Amino acid sequence: MNGTAIENFVCVIFNVSFMNCTWDVGRTASEDTQYFLYWKTSKREDFSGCQNYTKDNFGRHTGCRFQNVTIEHKTAYFLVNGSRNGQNIQSYEKRILLYQIEKLTPPINVTVNCTEASHSCEIRWQPPRTSHVKKHTCFKYEIVIENKANPDKNIKPSSKTETSGPGNSFIFGSFSAEKRYSVKLRATDNGCLVSTSWGEWSTPVEFGKEQLTSTSSHMLFLIPVLTTSLVFFLFVLSIYLKKTSATVPQPRNLFHEVSSMDFQTEYKNQLIKHETEEITRITEEVA
Repeated sequence: MNGTAIENFVCVIFNVSFMNCTWDVGRTASEDTQYFLYWKTSKREDFSGCQNYTKDNFGRHTGCRFQNVTIEHKTAYFLVNGSRNGQNIQSYEKRILLYQIEKLTPPINVTVNCTEASHSCEIRWQPPRTSHVKKHTCFKYEIVIENKANPDKNIKPSSKTETSGPGNSFIFGSFSAEKRYSVKLRATDNGCLVSTSWGEWSTPVEFGKEQLTSTSSHMLFLIPVLTTSLVFFLFVLSIYLKKTSATVPQPRNLFHEVSSMDFQTEYKNQLIKHETEEITRITEEVA
């Protein structure tokens, strides 16, 4: 009967080896219509039936989940037929190149290394994982670099989209140490047997101001400590040098029983004792 065959049949391969196929029931299909999916990857093979159906509210099969799907250069053949009250309904057939329906995984191991002096950052990554493509040159990439908002410095959010051909790195040449950024990537075909649709986005990686601020915060803590210690050292040193460099007075020989040499020695001892006590007092006050 016309209108009983399924409609909008779509299959997607994701996460390297999983495949989902979905469809809509026929326009004239009744609630008791049931559908069954069969598929194979070679004309010489026999069809195998779906083992994991998804259903609608009436219990009708509207999809199937597959695991351990290998893409390689295979062409898959799909057949969906069914029955209603014991009567056959229109069947549906479709041939699909498996690599064309793959949703590429995100590029992996995304890293950013910035050099403030050159105002540039090198963004590096590894290609998406697939079951059938090994060459790095089979992919090209879309790169989105977002400038994070900073209300304190009146910096508004903005984004920049770049494209990169084969290769696993990109130089971002507009880096500012005062700003905070994030970067994400996705991949598509670059002339190989890869899906021409854009793949999934990588998890955004942030870079910029936070790392620099983290380093600066340690310096802001250390600078006052070092400055205070240096000032204290110079203060104590200046007092010591001032007193030790002063000329020792030569007292007149007023008493015959005490020689000039003995008096000078006693005076030096008293002066050293006084200087030691003074340095100790200053040290305690500063502490």
